[in-house]
Amino acid sequence: MLYSLFTWLKHEFNISGAGLFQFITFRAALAILLSLFIATVYGKRIINYLSKKQIGETVRDLGLAGETQKKGTPTMGGIIILLAILIPTLLLADLSKVYVRLMLLCTVWLGVIGFLDDFLKLKARRNAQKKGENYKKKDKDGLAGTSKIIGQVGLGIIIGATLYFNQNVAMEREVLPLSPNSTEVVKVNNPNEVIHKVNGVDRKYVRVHQPITTIPFVKDHEFNYTRLISWIGPGAEKYSWIIYILAVTFIITAVSNGANITDGLDGLAAGVSALIGVGLGILIYVSGNYQIAGYLNIMYIPNLGELSIFISAFVGGCVGFLWYNAYPAQVFMGDTGSLALGGIIASLAIIVRKELLIPIFCGVFLIENLSVIIQVFYFKYTKKKYGEGRRVFLMSPLHHHYQKKGFHESKIAIRFWIITVLLVVFAIATLKIR
Repeated sequence: MLYSLFTWLKHEFNISGAGLFQFITFRAALAILLSLFIATVYGKRIINYLSKKQIGETVRDLGLAGETQKKGTPTMGGIIILLAILIPTLLLADLSKVYVRLMLLCTVWLGVIGFLDDFLKLKARRNAQKKGENYKKKDKDGLAGTSKIIGQVGLGIIIGATLYFNQNVAMEREVLPLSPNSTEVVKVNNPNEVIHKVNGVDRKYVRVHQPITTIPFVKDHEFNYTRLISWIGPGAEKYSWIIYILAVTFIITAVSNGANITDGLDGLAAGVSALIGVGLGILIYVSGNYQIAGYLNIMYIPNLGELSIFISAFVGGCVGFLWYNAYPAQVFMGDTGSLALGGIIASLAIIVRKELLIPIFCGVFLIENLSVIIQVFYFKYTKKKYGEGRRVFLMSPLHHHYQKKGFHESKIAIRFWIITVLLVVFAIATLKIR
């Protein structure tokens, strides 16, 4: 909105200073400052409102240290993060860009699913109180697991279909010069040709509309999803959209649930998400700048730079939320925040064509997910074989295992942050490690 307003003012009246809004770096800086302001200043008001409405967390007795003190802490605080993302993006980003629209849709879509889940849990607790019963939190309370999956799959289909079929979604490859010392490039007749000036020299690029991603650690590091069905025979490539949409849907669902599972300690999910957001911001910046992308020999994705405003707001919202969510937490994000954070991270990675790096920079989410899967599988296997269920971990997800071992939750959270920093740095380093 402000971007369009100042663009118009610059064009019509040439107002001094209005041109600043043409610079992505300026708007990204404003976005992170505005998101921090919303999360810290207005976040407190939202927390007070949630407390007034008695929207508090109900804690199951799991035998964990400090869990009784968490009872009654306001939940659904993910609203703070969502507002801190949406408001700066709506004000400062170019809303005509398809990538910005997709990320706004993703944020609202998963935020609504998480909100419904939290709301139904709250409703179940209040119904129990009206009946004079002691409410005990149950897994079946809230939105049904099937409904959550359907919602996540629906979002995955929309994002996958848009990235595959929308003509504004493309990569650009430079047409190589005729010789190593020549500035003249190969002449090709292609309606998708564009010219970029690099170091004062015009270079020719060709836009490519294909389901391509990046393979880490490989010199020829591009992978086309069409290869997955090329064995079928000639003409199989016309069905590659099915494979691509299925892959996008799986990734969004898996990462969204991974973030949801990780949200179990004060500051854990918000801190990890903020650090991942910084890493994604760097990937977005280098992939959206044709000079840097050319130097690093990675995909150049036009119009990607506008997502810098969104990712800045995302990081600012997570950091601002940590002001109140760090130990001892004054508010919990609930599913309203955790489902959205995971979905946003997955969608950004897919858009920047770095989804195969997700197991690296989302390593904490991955190991938390795996710890639950391993625990459940091993328990069922041993119960069937020995008549008694056994466990690999003292408790799952993994952060609860360390709590059972006597580690303070703030120490666990900070160490998981440190691990995430290392993973994010390593993921960025893969741009040159091939």
